[in-house]
Amino acid sequence: MSDSLKKKLIEVALPLKAINEASSKEKSLRHGHPSTLHLWWSRKPLATARAVLFASLVDDPSAHPERFPNEASQEQERERLLELIRQLVIWENTTNEQVLAQAREEIRRATNGAPPPVLDPFAGGGSIPLEALRLGLEAQAGDLNPVAVLINKALIEIPPRFAGRPPVHPQARQALLAGQWEGARGLAADIRAYGRWLRDEAERRIGHLYPRVPLPTPALEERPATDRKRKPSQANGASHSNGEATVIAWLWARTVTCPNPACGAQMPLVSKWWLSKKRGHEAWVEPLVERESRPPRVRFVVHTGRTGQGEPPASSKHSRGAHFSCLCCNNAATEEYIKAEGQAGRMGACLIAIVAEGPRGRIYLSPEPHHEEIAALAHPEWLPNQPLANDMRNLWCQGYGLTTFGDLFTPRQLAALTTFSDLIAEARERVLAVARAAWGELDPASAGDERPLREGGSGPVAYADALATYLALAVDRCADYWSALCSWHTGRDIIRNTFARQALPMIWDFAEANPFSTSSGNFMGAIDWVAAVIEAVPCSASGAARQCEASAAVNGVARPLISTDPPYYDNVGYADLSDFFYVWLRRSLAPIYPDLFATLLTPKGGELIASPYRHGGDKDQARRFFEEGLRRVFANLRAAQHPDYPLTLYYAFKQAEVEQAGDEAPDEELEEAAEPLADDEAEAAEEGQAPQSAARRRNGKQAANGQNGTALVASTGWETMLEGLISAGFTITGTWPIRTEMANRSVAMGTNALASSIVLVCRPRPEKAPIASRQQFLRELRQELPQAIHHLQQGGIAPVDLAQASIGPGMAIYSRYRRVEDVDGSPVSVRAALQLINRVLDEILTAQEGDFDSETRWAVAWFEQFGFVSGDFGSAETLSKAKNISIQLLSESGIVHSHGGKVRLLRGEDLPQRERLNDGQPLTTWEFTLRLAHALLKGGGEEHAARLLSQRQDLAASALELAYRLYSICERRGWAQEALPYNSLAIAWPDINQKALRYSKGELAEQGSLLPE
Repeated sequence: MSDSLKKKLIEVALPLKAINEASSKEKSLRHGHPSTLHLWWSRKPLATARAVLFASLVDDPSAHPERFPNEASQEQERERLLELIRQLVIWENTTNEQVLAQAREEIRRATNGAPPPVLDPFAGGGSIPLEALRLGLEAQAGDLNPVAVLINKALIEIPPRFAGRPPVHPQARQALLAGQWEGARGLAADIRAYGRWLRDEAERRIGHLYPRVPLPTPALEERPATDRKRKPSQANGASHSNGEATVIAWLWARTVTCPNPACGAQMPLVSKWWLSKKRGHEAWVEPLVERESRPPRVRFVVHTGRTGQGEPPASSKHSRGAHFSCLCCNNAATEEYIKAEGQAGRMGACLIAIVAEGPRGRIYLSPEPHHEEIAALAHPEWLPNQPLANDMRNLWCQGYGLTTFGDLFTPRQLAALTTFSDLIAEARERVLAVARAAWGELDPASAGDERPLREGGSGPVAYADALATYLALAVDRCADYWSALCSWHTGRDIIRNTFARQALPMIWDFAEANPFSTSSGNFMGAIDWVAAVIEAVPCSASGAARQCEASAAVNGVARPLISTDPPYYDNVGYADLSDFFYVWLRRSLAPIYPDLFATLLTPKGGELIASPYRHGGDKDQARRFFEEGLRRVFANLRAAQHPDYPLTLYYAFKQAEVEQAGDEAPDEELEEAAEPLADDEAEAAEEGQAPQSAARRRNGKQAANGQNGTALVASTGWETMLEGLISAGFTITGTWPIRTEMANRSVAMGTNALASSIVLVCRPRPEKAPIASRQQFLRELRQELPQAIHHLQQGGIAPVDLAQASIGPGMAIYSRYRRVEDVDGSPVSVRAALQLINRVLDEILTAQEGDFDSETRWAVAWFEQFGFVSGDFGSAETLSKAKNISIQLLSESGIVHSHGGKVRLLRGEDLPQRERLNDGQPLTTWEFTLRLAHALLKGGGEEHAARLLSQRQDLAASALELAYRLYSICERRGWAQEALPYNSLAIAWPDINQKALRYSKGELAEQGSLLPE
């Protein structure tokens, strides 16, 4: 970095713990959070974006030696700024004007009153532009995808334009008194008011398609089939009085004709019979076969009862994929048969249960034939017949005959979405008429402005366009809950949205929401979500969102500060997925945004992802397209960026490819990916917080077997991004692992998914940067990387993230040189550099074994070969001699079991019982670490693990190092489930350690049994 440039705070320090805690907490926030305006994938937390922007603008105190002449004064000032960031990232302070004003003042001082505009050329869900606006900065958002552009317009462009204005709806204006119109509250009030009109008008037109349901009486109780052994149970919630109830959802099962010619029944394809697993409110469906019918038919009875009063039958679905048995004849229907039936248009659906709003909560009812008949009356006036993209990795439903967007909805859902979409134009005309009549009083200055919103208008026409935009976003939000790919969440008794994954899966038993209920999936709920977001968005500066390729986003923006989150290679097919929403937005808003919705589907050709199917299946061509596109983008950004400020770039891609990595995932892996989420997985998957995509899971599979049992690991995703960045002339001056997923996600979901993104801080590399040899690069890696890894581990970086987190400091060394040369003078490629970084990382983790006791060193070496399965005694004895310990001592230590010529390591749950760990008996690091992991996952959680840790703080550092080492071994061997305890332990370590210290000081009292059973 040039001496004339002032070093920014982000290049020296960040309060990572506070940022990570705020970012993790943000993933569980809902009402008012911008993520609830409209679904988008891989959104970055607002807290992270806010902190990164602030720290990129504010000088580090070391840049002002005249004011802070020594380290002590610099550290004091630095701590003041870091404390401000700690306050700034708290969610509750996003509307705290005192904290925000302090941050804006710091930015004003650091920029001499002329802060640069902030540009995000890959704006996506809008986190970075929105936080720029919150900090009082001009926000510029660019994206090729029309859905992303519209989201950004709704967040940063429209609210400031109508800030401080009262609502035009008469009743809404009366409800908000003068002085209560600050920000976009008036706009939000109109969204609610006209949303209510839209809902009521839609119910007037199609309400007959959504009948109420009679409440059951005791006389209607139906007992289970006599050939099933079951304790008595209550059917149909019989405790409710007579009357009618509003339906929340109709639960359907897809059907095919049984392939057995002697049967011919309509087979219901049901993955589970549970309706609710809430304790004391269990409900399930029982299928009853009427064999006297020809062909036999299945009817369904809903039962409810408390624990111990019965349970649902076993599912007719076998294993993963489409493998079902006929309930009538028990004949198996193969996946090929079911796909053929679907592709031939012979897949139907039958109603298996109804969920309604009871007097005291949800009630589950047996299906009513009348309700099936009414649903069949729906005849939509229009349907989106555009084809789904030919991306079988993410659009898994196509193999079953769902090949157009219209196929993803039932006729009744299509009628509802078409009605609501078409009513938006009528609502706009109503807004326009009222606004023209009232505008002279509300805003005389712009009363005569007849320009539409897209032309920069701020009068009645533009305001009517704005209201239509938000109503359309609400309808689009409903589309996510009104498709035939929604399922019923048996743990929370709600509808799970279509995009519980970053994909369009195949759902066998789906839930159809009632738009006119007051429960899960209703239209007014969507309106409230949208209005709550707009009510809270900042309006202190102006913003603009443009549709453009990322390489052209800099055009017309004068010397911006650039912060962006580029696509992660092929992890998310944004355009293919967002077409689901685009088709409905286009129907509603094409007249208002004719350029934005000019095409039948979202633009695909220029989307910067490495999707092989767009290149004739050629993965090399897809990689080149992505690499060349990124290089072009980074070159343009380097030329246009403000020279005083670093570029910040978010990236997350699991390092898991060897030089000869496999190609496409096998068919069975795609079938596994196509399974709907389990209920506990879906907790983190709502609002776009999806589990790993199929692409990320594929890249998470390790192939090993390199020299000495280690692989030279690199990542095409990281390689192509870094290649473009470095070839464009950037050098990395700072790296920060930011936790962007919920802290308990890996524990709760049972996966080792990436939990962090890496923020790279980049500056233009000096033209006269030196050249380094490969040996020099490797030497500097070995000198500098160990300290960086130590800091990462102490900061609680997840082991699953350690490999990608180490890329930053490693590539900072690589990129400081104009070129790194091999012994023959040829350049060391980015891929080769990544392999060397990973090799040195493995050396560092292996070297940490030197701190372990002999028993633990033996256990690590044995684990690397055998895991927890048995091995020959001879092999164990040979290894024990090399580690200078005997098998007898290992057995006495309690970590191995030796019998019958076989030796195996004991798992955490199999270790000998101990009352306490500080009982004076020997304790190995191996045993200690396994007990901690077992306590965390299968004992009493963090509290339990902390109590154990408090007894042996002397082993804390080595236990943490061992957790990283064991995870590294598991990942290299492809042992995903074995890796989970160690990944979870390291993620939770900062909190466990903090609680352990409190136990040690007596601030927390130990209760109950110390060690998990």
